[in-house]
Amino acid sequence: MPSLHVAQINFHPTPAGQGLTDTLTRWPSLVDVAEAAAGAGARITVIQRAAHQEHLHRNGVDYHFVVANDHDDGGARTIANLLADLRADVLHVHSLSAAAQAHALARALPGVPMLLQDHADRVPTWWRRSRWRHWYASARGVVFTANELARPYMSAKLFVASTRLFAIPESTSRFTPGSRAHAWSETGLYGNPCVVWVGHLQSGKDPLTVLAGAAEAAQALPDMQLWCAFGSAPLLSQVQRRIASDPRLRGRVHLLGKVPHERVQSLMRAADIFVSGSRAESCGYALLEAMACGVTPVVTRIPSFRALTGEIGRLWSPGDSNELAQALIQAAAFPASPQAVRAHFERYLSLDAVGQRWVDAYEQLVSDRQGDAS
Repeated sequence: MPSLHVAQINFHPTPAGQGLTDTLTRWPSLVDVAEAAAGAGARITVIQRAAHQEHLHRNGVDYHFVVANDHDDGGARTIANLLADLRADVLHVHSLSAAAQAHALARALPGVPMLLQDHADRVPTWWRRSRWRHWYASARGVVFTANELARPYMSAKLFVASTRLFAIPESTSRFTPGSRAHAWSETGLYGNPCVVWVGHLQSGKDPLTVLAGAAEAAQALPDMQLWCAFGSAPLLSQVQRRIASDPRLRGRVHLLGKVPHERVQSLMRAADIFVSGSRAESCGYALLEAMACGVTPVVTRIPSFRALTGEIGRLWSPGDSNELAQALIQAAAFPASPQAVRAHFERYLSLDAVGQRWVDAYEQLVSDRQGDAS
């Protein structure tokens, strides 16, 4: 039986002047989802909207840069013409925000099942929902990291009853465990426990609650050190003031600033605990990276994190610094072994595991279509 041919389509355009190779480096999730499914046996073609045309075959995946403008149904007609030549069995469209383009593709290619993947997309405002409901009806399936993330869409009745929901992690990580002693030497990190935060210093990530929880936990964990790598930092001044004003945090919390992505792996390898205060996430890339390195997660009890961690690590309620403090203390006293965390990652979150889940979803949509035809 020939492999399913799946076209993964991203309508979000690349920056002008950015080449295909550079895009695949800057947008690793685009590559990881494609190579995961290819590794599980599907034939994958990635179609990326861009300002210039380009083609590349790499690691078993065909990548196409396609020139398309906003007057062309957001690029849908141009991409539909390419898809007609490619004769894909399944269309996988990145982002629920591309519903209009996805609907245009469905009209141009009737009978080809389509799946939409959530990427932290927002539910349309109520006065636009009738149109979006019509567009979403073109998709046979929708993918979220956790089924709970679909609830706002279901409550708004944006999906028809026959739409299949799939729970598949938004991405994966290629990080691996390594020597903690070597990582400490390389990064200068230390602590017992050594706790790492990787995330923006913004309200949605809630660093102030994390600091409050760390301050409380420090009474039971006097040798704990918290290391914070971050990109954008609208709350930086508040974070600095909070640290300076609390003797339990001064000398214990280290603001590393922006760290190159390749160095994040070394930070994770040096850590005993990964902490996050996120109030909402469509997935959690830093959490995936931490677990890939075998680090015990202490993260908020939100749907995506619950789906990713399973029985590994400790969960706490967003905004509850007391619960975070207890979670840190318990994780330090009874840590999951790096081997157990990595084993969980391999089984549920690795490139191979995620790829198989994608292929299962594609095959289900094709089976549904064949059942409809009969």
